[in-house]
Amino acid sequence: MNDIPFHSLSNYDILKLISLCCGVMTLDKAKIRQMIISKLKKITDKERHVIENAMLNVLVESNLWKKANSIGITISHGFEWDTNDVIKTAWKQGKQVFAPKCLPSTREMVFYQIENFNQLEVVYYNLLEPKPQETKPVEKNSIDLIVVPGVVFDKVGYRIGFGGGYYDRFLADYQNETVSLLHTEQLVDCIPIDSHDIAVNHLLTEKGLVK
Repeated sequence: MNDIPFHSLSNYDILKLISLCCGVMTLDKAKIRQMIISKLKKITDKERHVIENAMLNVLVESNLWKKANSIGITISHGFEWDTNDVIKTAWKQGKQVFAPKCLPSTREMVFYQIENFNQLEVVYYNLLEPKPQETKPVEKNSIDLIVVPGVVFDKVGYRIGFGGGYYDRFLADYQNETVSLLHTEQLVDCIPIDSHDIAVNHLLTEKGLVK
């Protein structure tokens, strides 16, 4: 597959700062997150469409996807890679789809089964989450595969997410497969890691599985 145009993360200073976090110098996660998000927001709609189609094709052809009867996945928002087509593909193939609802009071997540997009509602920060009165919660380990969002990843599978820590808490005792969808240039050699961070099992880019 030919390289897909991307507003590259190759800026020397950014990568140098991220690389230094593995040594004697630590760069704050919030600063890395802010820098990478600013890059992602500059991707054109045309470039984004090509990248997302490539990611979807790699995902649905993977054994991870083929073996999974149920998928846990966040409803994408803003600059995030679109998950709507992933969800539609899952429904079309007869897979169960579960979307998370965040509980700010306890900083926990509960996944609910959704069968159509009308079962979603706008909550804080204009996020889309399941309507609890119209959907059923599910026990986490009954979900075969969870697609974990993130901003930047290292090659081991550690990630910098959006700062809430919801997924790290949720995944601490989750026993099945996890995968993250990312562009190749969201992948770096190292990021700051805290004791509570949970690595995802697999990383999937527009070029294939890299972990």
